[in-house]
Amino acid sequence: MDDVSLPDWVTQADSTDCSKSFHSFMRMAAQNAFMNVMVQEVASLCGPAYHPATNSKHQRAGSAPGYYLFGTEEFSIRKPRVRKDGEEVRLKSYVAAQNRDELRNAMLRAFMANVSTRDQKPLFKEVSGTSRSEVSRLWKNEGLKFIEQLRSRDLSESSYLVLMLDGIGLGDDLCAIVALGITEQGEKHILDFQIGASENREACSDLLHRIEERGFCPRHRLLAVTDGSKALRSSLRKKWPAVIIQRCLIHKERNIKGYISRRHYGELHRLFTRLRKAQGIKAAEECLADLRRFLRNKNEEALNSLEEAGDELLAVHSLEVPSTLNRTLLNTNCIENPFRNVRAKIGRVKRWRPETDMAGKWLAYALLTAEKGFRRIAHYEDLKQLAERLKDLSTPPPEEGLEKASPSMVDSKPQREYNP
Repeated sequence: MDDVSLPDWVTQADSTDCSKSFHSFMRMAAQNAFMNVMVQEVASLCGPAYHPATNSKHQRAGSAPGYYLFGTEEFSIRKPRVRKDGEEVRLKSYVAAQNRDELRNAMLRAFMANVSTRDQKPLFKEVSGTSRSEVSRLWKNEGLKFIEQLRSRDLSESSYLVLMLDGIGLGDDLCAIVALGITEQGEKHILDFQIGASENREACSDLLHRIEERGFCPRHRLLAVTDGSKALRSSLRKKWPAVIIQRCLIHKERNIKGYISRRHYGELHRLFTRLRKAQGIKAAEECLADLRRFLRNKNEEALNSLEEAGDELLAVHSLEVPSTLNRTLLNTNCIENPFRNVRAKIGRVKRWRPETDMAGKWLAYALLTAEKGFRRIAHYEDLKQLAERLKDLSTPPPEEGLEKASPSMVDSKPQREYNP
């Protein structure tokens, strides 16, 4: 083998077998290199073959069946044995050749690409340690790293203008609330998530408390966008009393559709589209008045659903910021889009175990994967005007003797009255 060069080895094969011959050559070359390293290590411990070192405590002890890993493949060999004081010595070269990092990474990639645990063994043929239980143990350890990676990030390094909250159902009696932040530069970051039975106040409060502990502290008044959940809104106001809450118009349109006939969907969508494109509070109020007139003669419950949202439907319009930001700030699509990636990743999970951190591992992995494809929001340059507006609306520092205000409410400029 040592006398055959790589070009000769490849050119001797037919064109159809060229690739197979090349890989065979590489495997044999790797095996020879590995065996040479082991032979040299044994010689350094015991001395040359048939000429043992007189001052060494190590002795050769024949050979035994063994194996080494080349990439994700496993090959059998005869490994030399060395003893010291009657006990087996593990050769460093042999231990290194059994490193399974590359195999584990390949198994993890396959698992995250929806290859089931039972299908891993056929995928990595003739390799030990690829059983269903081994793959499960691998994910149990590696999945924790995704949660750690997400929750170990310092949120104080970025200045956030907008906080979005939305929930995703994972299964029966299992829901996740996800928080996403938008910085002054238009960057979107997954902040954290909380698993619970529903979008309840306790789960949301825990989520907000955790991101605050990690450094989430808006410099000025905070703009929050939610799907309309009472628990989310209540928790937001408890954490930041001066928060400005914008109701997601897409969720509201979807809710109203549940009360009216399908033949009115087109007109309803046209009116909501006008509202989403409106510039400023005056134009938005005109659009909202048209919506009220349209629903008044269609269904009373639909009108009540619209009125229930109150001024939260027009919170962003009230800020008088450019309508170019409406596309991002009038809905929770920044979270809904990553949810598509989450559903694609967890689609094969048939039974969740709420008593474990199973859901957290999958959710952290899917959200971090989705975040890799994040781009800055459309017309992010207009966020400067939003930042200035939120700064102007911030509450001034409290007078001496009064209770200290929340950091999100403090600003050096005089307070200007604002009712979102």
